[in-house]
Amino acid sequence: MPSPVVPSPVVIELAVNGSTPRSANPHVPRTPGEITADALHGLGHGAAIVHNHNDEPMFTADGVHAVEPYLQAWEPVLARHPDALLYPTMSAGARGIPIERRWAHCAELARRGWGGFALVDPGSVNVGMTADGAFPAGAADGAYQNTYADTVTMFDLCARYRAAPSISVFEPGFLRTALALHRAGRVPPGALVKLYFGGDLQFGLPPTETGLAAYLELLEPSGLPWSVAVLGGDVVGCGLAERAIRLGGHVRVGLEDHAGPRRPTNAELLAEVVELVEGLGRRPADSAEARTLLGIPPRA
Repeated sequence: MPSPVVPSPVVIELAVNGSTPRSANPHVPRTPGEITADALHGLGHGAAIVHNHNDEPMFTADGVHAVEPYLQAWEPVLARHPDALLYPTMSAGARGIPIERRWAHCAELARRGWGGFALVDPGSVNVGMTADGAFPAGAADGAYQNTYADTVTMFDLCARYRAAPSISVFEPGFLRTALALHRAGRVPPGALVKLYFGGDLQFGLPPTETGLAAYLELLEPSGLPWSVAVLGGDVVGCGLAERAIRLGGHVRVGLEDHAGPRRPTNAELLAEVVELVEGLGRRPADSAEARTLLGIPPRA
């Protein structure tokens, strides 16, 4: 008799903080030590990828983010989990600042071989308005802008430093750009496409069955792995996580994304998605398994 097919594990990403302030949720980790603690707990309880910001504003005037807070937060994590998949954010403001400067901290982390991933944001978007037309503190007063040339540079730098691209998709055009470059052979190995749906935040596609189907129609010929997240919502509570897992996708949770009446911890959000994964007869991938699934070599 043929051996039964064992379903592949689900890659869970934990986005621990983003620009979420403590006034919105007192549990959000903001210092390097707090980020380390949440990352270590996450990697020990079902997360394979951890994403964090530091306390520099997203919309800085000069477009530069420091590398040191990432080093402080990540060093204890990598000491315990050498294959952990980690990646930072990038300044969303600073018009006219070269991408090489905005991406410099990503390049330095990748040069050191820390984290395995580096972000690529292949497009421009207005993001920050909520459903009632309000703009939360820290929202942009202009578009988050990345040109085609910026996008190509980010992919080229990923290739130079052997970092797998974490490809952010805020709007369908982001995905079409990334797929065109993938067809042209410009996307390095290990890429994971992150499909970001707008919950309370008014951007992109809503987290519905139809919205997911539209993205998957674009993605299907590429064979690229993908995950889902709801920015300004609840990816598990709205049912999107279950749809994605059933269709072969992966999931991102965390206090960067979550919005609603509850004030959960990162540990609680992670436990909810792990329970969902296991209830569907699957299991979470650890970081080493995620690297194998995505084609990312082990950390040297």
